[in-house]
Amino acid sequence: MHVMEVQPGSASDRGLSGPPLRGALPNTGGLAKERANPLGSYLRARRERVTPEQAGIAASGARRVPGLRREELAMLAGISADYYLRLERGRDRHPSGQVLDALAGALRLDADEAAHLHVLASQPVARRRGASRDTAVPPSATDLLHSLPHPAFIEDRYLTVIDANEHAVALDPRLAPGRNQLRDLILDADERAMYPDADLAAACLIASLRHSIGNDLADPRFVQLTDELHDASETFRRTWSRHDVRAQRGATLRLIHPVDGELHLNREQLAINATAGLKLVVYSPVRMTAP
Repeated sequence: MHVMEVQPGSASDRGLSGPPLRGALPNTGGLAKERANPLGSYLRARRERVTPEQAGIAASGARRVPGLRREELAMLAGISADYYLRLERGRDRHPSGQVLDALAGALRLDADEAAHLHVLASQPVARRRGASRDTAVPPSATDLLHSLPHPAFIEDRYLTVIDANEHAVALDPRLAPGRNQLRDLILDADERAMYPDADLAAACLIASLRHSIGNDLADPRFVQLTDELHDASETFRRTWSRHDVRAQRGATLRLIHPVDGELHLNREQLAINATAGLKLVVYSPVRMTAP
């Protein structure tokens, strides 16, 4: 479970952590096409979200495409339009770091987005047939989890709860082991009711999922989860097509609890050593300072 970050400004344009989510939602794209050409899909999605005005290009006449044209992005990045077309269409999947940095600058990507661009252009780690990632929790981490006086749980890179202490389950019964936080936030009405803006909270989790998966788009559990949500939810389809990516960070959060009302919590997460992306997430009360 993740809860909304308390930030100044409109709740409609901010996420769970980090800077505001940017731009309008583009048209829905298919998951199979993205998996076949992840770098090209990401480039196109980000290109469509940079306006000519943002890029310092004088826009004249009717434009048939949202955002920048391919040749405009190529010019801004200092590469040929033909080479950029090859990248976007998947004919060249591993450009140099210099080219990627130039594209990141032209696309106005932040640090997380630029890092993701480099990851998508790298070679995926070979996966042995039948191999799965180790999700065994070290005994020391289990002992720590259940000794904490605050709600805490361990999540994997798919946002599935691996273990949770009694305080976490008391706060939200859907934090029981085996539950997936993104699936619940998209499909479970009781979970959605706990969020002031459930769609925005889901968008932040989707951005986090993209960050944790990187270019491992053939991961069977990732494929199963995204296929399920893509088939079941228009919200997921539209939000996934944004290609937002963001690492989760500590934040001050707000949760609307059905019994206790509005709660303000600090969320911190710690990577668990020697595991495949497991994290210990802890919620603690916000200390109120005197005026």
